[in-house]
Amino acid sequence: MMNREYLHENKEIKFTFEQNQKDFIVDEIGLEYKGRGNFLVLLVRKVELTTWDMIAEFAAFLNLPAEKIGYAGLKDKHATTTQYISVEAKYENAIKKFKHPQIKILKSMRHTHSIRMGDLVGNRFSINLFGVEPIEAGQIEKLARKAEKVGMPNYFGYQRFGRDEDSIEQAKEMISGELHIEDTKVKKFLISIYQSQFFNEWLRERVLLSREQNEGNFMLLNGDIYLANDGKLFTPKNVPQKDFEDKKVVPTGLLCGRGVFRARDEAREIEEKYDDEFLYEKGLRREAIVFPKDVVYNYNKNFSIFNIAFTLPKGSYATVFLENIANKNFSAKKIADKSKQR
Repeated sequence: MMNREYLHENKEIKFTFEQNQKDFIVDEIGLEYKGRGNFLVLLVRKVELTTWDMIAEFAAFLNLPAEKIGYAGLKDKHATTTQYISVEAKYENAIKKFKHPQIKILKSMRHTHSIRMGDLVGNRFSINLFGVEPIEAGQIEKLARKAEKVGMPNYFGYQRFGRDEDSIEQAKEMISGELHIEDTKVKKFLISIYQSQFFNEWLRERVLLSREQNEGNFMLLNGDIYLANDGKLFTPKNVPQKDFEDKKVVPTGLLCGRGVFRARDEAREIEEKYDDEFLYEKGLRREAIVFPKDVVYNYNKNFSIFNIAFTLPKGSYATVFLENIANKNFSAKKIADKSKQR
């Protein structure tokens, strides 16, 4: 597994965190719902369950296929999380009787259509960091504020690749035809890993270039494809440095596949090293840099616990934000081992 590199070269800050229901909290920021329509939207809190586990419980209770339940994204299992799901409004009375020790319906409202994957604004996180000494607390504050101002690399976090580090090799073997996979769900998972690994490798090269040639500020290149605040992708004639600094546009990286815009010129010279134009899966563009918002913290000096809360756009990883601060890479195994020790 490659190392995720960050724009600053500060000394490593030592702290630990655990993914559990008390110390890792995620709240989905949903879209605006109409308050009328043929679908029922539920704000649901779950504890120590995957999103799929939770949906399976609702599907079994309502006696309907899991595919009939809409959701915007997958939330961590080892955490307390809230998210929106949707069912047809005809289940409104039945859902009032739903009870589960790890799931609670917090509120409900009507909407005009089912929730689809990606139908969210972002996520709000609240995470406890352990073993933080006073001098490190000040450093964490400083780096968190800097990330708010200049952004952070939008890597896929370790969770994307599963606990099995062999999954990347399996993905490459499947794409090349050396490995045959029947299960559609597994195939899609391996393809997403393949795309994500290429993206991370591309972003790492761009970050290292920025450190070498642009004093640790993300370096824009001729031919980059940008995402504007209105959701449109474009390639300008001139590098839009001011608009990037004003957070009006962000450069994007490639998730390789079919039917996707490729970078040009200088930017393409780097991008093409991490492309597979023959991949049959649909390609996408992903923001290279994201800006954390509304960072709030509370430091308990007596217990050396630093609570940090922040908001990230959809698809971005809280663990990457923490890596950006710590200037070190975390892994699923390391986090699990730390949890066992406490």
